[in-house]
Amino acid sequence: MFYHLFAPLANTEIFGYTIFNVFQYVTFRSIGAFITALIFSLFLGPKYIKLLKKHQAVERINEYVPISHKEKEGTPTMGGLIVITSLLISALLWNNLVNNYILIMIITTIWLGGTGFLDDYMKNFLRAKEGLIARYKLMAQITLGLLISCALYFGAVDNIPMTKICLPLFKDTAIQLGWLFIPFVIFMITGTSNAVNLTDGLDGLASGTVALSALALGIMAYIKGNFVIAEYLNLEFISNAGELTVFISALIGTLLGFLWYNTKPAQIILGDTGSLSLGGILAVLAILLREEIFFAIVGGVFVIEALSTIIQRYYFKYTRIKTGTGKRVFLCAPIHHHFELKGLSEEKIVIRFWIIATLLVAIGLATLKLR
Repeated sequence: MFYHLFAPLANTEIFGYTIFNVFQYVTFRSIGAFITALIFSLFLGPKYIKLLKKHQAVERINEYVPISHKEKEGTPTMGGLIVITSLLISALLWNNLVNNYILIMIITTIWLGGTGFLDDYMKNFLRAKEGLIARYKLMAQITLGLLISCALYFGAVDNIPMTKICLPLFKDTAIQLGWLFIPFVIFMITGTSNAVNLTDGLDGLASGTVALSALALGIMAYIKGNFVIAEYLNLEFISNAGELTVFISALIGTLLGFLWYNTKPAQIILGDTGSLSLGGILAVLAILLREEIFFAIVGGVFVIEALSTIIQRYYFKYTRIKTGTGKRVFLCAPIHHHFELKGLSEEKIVIRFWIIATLLVAIGLATLKLR
């Protein structure tokens, strides 16, 4: 809104100064979006916590997680409402709302946030133990992936072919997917959305690692949206990408505000409302930036969490078929629960995962000079 109100007044002088000129700049609006989202997140936190407690929308611990999680029983969930509300308000205030990429990001946020909200609502308000049936959640993720992939494949949003995947370790090298781009996008959105959902098991773990991955994608968006820097680093220039920096800044701001209430002992938990939408947001950002492999590096924590769950499940099935008794690779999956059962404190696991995520971000950014 601010962009549309003030950018047209860029050359208008007030007391001899063209003060509205700053609204043209991505850097200024990114800072504004970050601050706005952070403030709204901090402001809305107590209000949502109070509301959710009132309606008994609280965490119910299942039997498959470590016993130490019993202390989380009764903690308000559906904290994704804080994230989504703050993110959308900030994006609507600071983004160029006719930018195609921003429209895609807003649709992604609302679509997956709504899917997660429906799941949480059924669990916490309708007392349906399993919430939204898994296949319906999967259908929602696949449908969004299909819509976005078709829009990008057939629509050529910024007149640049979308069907290639950049290889960050090689110069001027990319994989052309052709029509396989459509199932690949569906896989990316579905896989990442569920991977972040799996990571959301300890206080501050998912929100902190998402913020770090978003930071890496934000740097990439700014670079690819700036012709001079992109040319210097031998990266493709994407005219729409710069505007994503503003959106990502709002995302980081709202996550930091949410962490104020989400660090141990958490006053509120993301729930599917937050984790499904955050995973989808990261996946779509990577797709729009043509940096899926770069994202696999900087978001390596999510890859590890998902793989540990897949390995555990299929190894158990395999050994049960072969020997009659299922065996496990990890004490519990996802892998953060394995470390809990090994005796590490929740705080130590979360901080160490944040450190690993920071290292992966550094490695991912280092590949910029290898291209």
